[in-house]
Amino acid sequence: MAPIYHLAILSSLLLLSSFSLVASTRKLTALSEQQPLVLKYHNGQLLSGNVTVNLVWYGKFSPIQRSIVVDFLKSLSSAKTPPPSVSSWWRTTEAYEGGPRSVAVGNEVLDEKYSLGKSLQTPQVISLASKAGIKNNAVNVVLTSSDVVVDGFCMSRCGTHGAGRSKESKFAYAWVGNSESQCPGQCAWPFHQPIYGPQTPPLVAPNGDVGVDGMVINLATVLAGTVTNPFNNGYYQGSSDAPLEAVSACTGIFGKGSYPGYPGEVLVDKTSGASYNAIGENGRNHLLPAMWDPKTSTCKTLV
Repeated sequence: MAPIYHLAILSSLLLLSSFSLVASTRKLTALSEQQPLVLKYHNGQLLSGNVTVNLVWYGKFSPIQRSIVVDFLKSLSSAKTPPPSVSSWWRTTEAYEGGPRSVAVGNEVLDEKYSLGKSLQTPQVISLASKAGIKNNAVNVVLTSSDVVVDGFCMSRCGTHGAGRSKESKFAYAWVGNSESQCPGQCAWPFHQPIYGPQTPPLVAPNGDVGVDGMVINLATVLAGTVTNPFNNGYYQGSSDAPLEAVSACTGIFGKGSYPGYPGEVLVDKTSGASYNAIGENGRNHLLPAMWDPKTSTCKTLV
């Protein structure tokens, strides 16, 4: 199987030991001449049309935790929810070559007995992804529970995506971990106090689960990156070894007026005090990161 080639994403979060330095550099540059953010299309294969997302649940997840993630995925192509909706966020991918894209949840595999142990390397993640079946125009997503350690998790990434290879063909896969007990200040920000940088108060998670609501942010990040750059020759800016993709190019932005340590203006539920910017199915709300819009070459937010 082919090795991973996307170090994705410290997704939504402030890796502020390094992120704030980058952000400060950009801010200083903006005082003189800010370069436009442009994700170049490298003419490679993209995932478009009807995209199936297969799930491999590795470790212990409660039925409620699984339903939060599945409801989010079903919301991506739902026409039932009013704006600002999860589906309106996803429709930004239509502006990329090959759009529009609909998402359907396919196979779900439960591996609650930790068949490969509680410490995983990238080849093992790819092996787990293959258990969901190899099909064209699909993404096999491995979701690891809070007690599973994955190579690079919390140190350089909160989730990632890449390509594996079976005897028949290559396939797109992604991985996201539950950071609740390992690094919520990195991979579940802004629902937890950040480890580094400005210490603004954390937001209340929209579904009452810091770890899983954080996973939704990271899943949104890697899923958008997967469909627009599945095989390392789609849309990205910078080096192909560490590309800025559809959402990772907009790290830390959730609403208007965002800056390092502050996610921006978002909506707040009057009853629960929970923060969100997207309405989903089954009465669930979600907080989704900004996505780069090819039409305007800017990071687009819902609110």
